[in-house]
Amino acid sequence: MNILILGGTGSIGSAVTAELVAHNHKVIGVCRSEASAQRLATLGAQPHKGDLRNPASWCTALRQVEVVIQLASTFDDDMAAVDTAAIAAIKQETCYRTSPLRVLYTGGCWLYGQTGDHAASETSPKRPISAFAWMEENAHSLLLDPRLSTCIIHPAMTYHEDGGGVFSRLLTQASFGVPLEIWGSIHTRWPLVHRRDLARAYRLLAEQPQLCGHYNVAAQTGVPMRDIIDEIIRRHTHDGAYVVRNRKYVMFKYGNWAEGPTLDQQMRADKVRAACGWSPEVKDFTQAVF
Repeated sequence: MNILILGGTGSIGSAVTAELVAHNHKVIGVCRSEASAQRLATLGAQPHKGDLRNPASWCTALRQVEVVIQLASTFDDDMAAVDTAAIAAIKQETCYRTSPLRVLYTGGCWLYGQTGDHAASETSPKRPISAFAWMEENAHSLLLDPRLSTCIIHPAMTYHEDGGGVFSRLLTQASFGVPLEIWGSIHTRWPLVHRRDLARAYRLLAEQPQLCGHYNVAAQTGVPMRDIIDEIIRRHTHDGAYVVRNRKYVMFKYGNWAEGPTLDQQMRADKVRAACGWSPEVKDFTQAVF
């Protein structure tokens, strides 16, 4: 298939790009810089110069593809407006098509809010944190458009071998031998998935346009922070010292997005397993390199 990817050089996007190319899909990646263009070329994708903030610079490329994957974000104050404009451009381009455009849109576990002892499934109510409430609105807009074949993918907290992903902050603190900063509570749970396994879920869902709606992707339903820091301490011969920061503190210091890691969450991924045979290769984060 011909696939356009927005955010194809990011932490998750680079793994998705590599996975798609490895399975003989032609991937066009939107990029702003020469460094990003070279990165895409190295991954085996075709670079397309453009800027997420300027849909006119990339939306014509939609006419060359059957699938578009949205993994990009500015991670700035304008991220809601930029994403909304990108979604509007994608929908507008369907006017030129004779068959539905396959759209994979990235949501996330934080759209479920705090779940506690309940493991969220795709039918669970969405209670998105304020920083990403717009994401739920844009996802709903895509699902309602009959000219699109839309799949909303909700990744668990994602980690990887190149810097650690969601573990990166804790790994940095451990490497310097300073107390590990726990956001929320030592009992806070994170659903987890390795990015290679997440990338495979994107590829499988891209290949099956009949699968629409919401799909959670998690290898582990909910891992307590206690287990996560124990593993990091073991790997770094850290003295085990840690400090707990409450939600109010981290949101004041880092911004509203920081509410996400403080949530005590569990999330199930039964639907994607049953629908397309997805199964994680890394079933436990302690087995992985990060």
